[in-house]
Amino acid sequence: MNNDIDIKKLRLNCFRQSKVSGEFMLQMRIPGGTVNAKYLSVVQYIAQTWGDGTFHVGMRQTFNIPGIKYENTEAVNEYIEQYIKEVEVDECDCDMAIDKNGYPTIGARNIMACIGNTHCIKGNVNTKDMANKIEKLVFPSNYHIKVSVAGCPNDCGKGHFQDFGVIGQARMEYHPERCIGCGACVKACEHHATRVLSMNQNGRVDKDPCCCVGCGECVLACPASAWTRKPEKFYRIIIGGRSGKQNPRMGQTFINFASEEVVLGVFGNWQKFSEWALDYKPQYLHGGHLIDRAGYHKFKEIILSDVNLNPEALVAENVFWKETEYRSNINVKPIKQHESIESNRPLR
Repeated sequence: MNNDIDIKKLRLNCFRQSKVSGEFMLQMRIPGGTVNAKYLSVVQYIAQTWGDGTFHVGMRQTFNIPGIKYENTEAVNEYIEQYIKEVEVDECDCDMAIDKNGYPTIGARNIMACIGNTHCIKGNVNTKDMANKIEKLVFPSNYHIKVSVAGCPNDCGKGHFQDFGVIGQARMEYHPERCIGCGACVKACEHHATRVLSMNQNGRVDKDPCCCVGCGECVLACPASAWTRKPEKFYRIIIGGRSGKQNPRMGQTFINFASEEVVLGVFGNWQKFSEWALDYKPQYLHGGHLIDRAGYHKFKEIILSDVNLNPEALVAENVFWKETEYRSNINVKPIKQHESIESNRPLR
């Protein structure tokens, strides 16, 4: 039966092929990982009417509804029209036409986010708000990208293993007149962060700013409010991470202490970079692979074009990834690296 089904077209509608012939799983996007509880009734109706009665909370924070027969996919697409309108357009303000044909593309994958500072005491930023703003810039698109937003450098959203990870940071302010010299912040930084704090001979705290990741552990530990977060919000942008069978790797820092405007400027240039890297011919290749193809410096040139960096922002001069390489014990051959695209290709 599958020979008569356009699998690629269904995948664009966010249906995933099952190992059972003629069955598919719908992936309902949840931008930022948070959605009104009323939509659980939508999931329930689809699962019980057209699916197998179950749903799976997808690893990318989606409602995954398996067991949908091919002949019912059009009915499902028609049913989720209102959900797509309310979640993608009304909430995220994505520029897309809404009709009875379901999702227009699977291109930019569902942007993940931890719960952020709306609940978590360690959260520095509103992750849902940032995820929605990024969605507006990258979805829908035929160019593929995986993004996760984390509220603090704990990175519960696993931004280090995405094409782009966006991690909330804070700048801390020390108030020595409030300090009681207890050393709680020093211990917290030593145990949970990057060990940049120390006690001086005067019983006050010294800080080596070189390696502060902006986590805010000192603020949480201080019993006297000698450390406070500054009101400005900052972000670390991680690039090039991925899992997968071939060459999984952890992403590396692209920009440290970027403002929200810089983050959104970067994602505003993503489409332009993808078009250039793929010569205006969309393929199912994710962002990390496109960065590999273009080379870091060309990527940086395009992705930061017309972006005004805030004074605190620190951009990596070079980025080097360490990949896990798998080799056979028989007929060992070196893994071919992606060839760099010629740097003089014009932007259309």
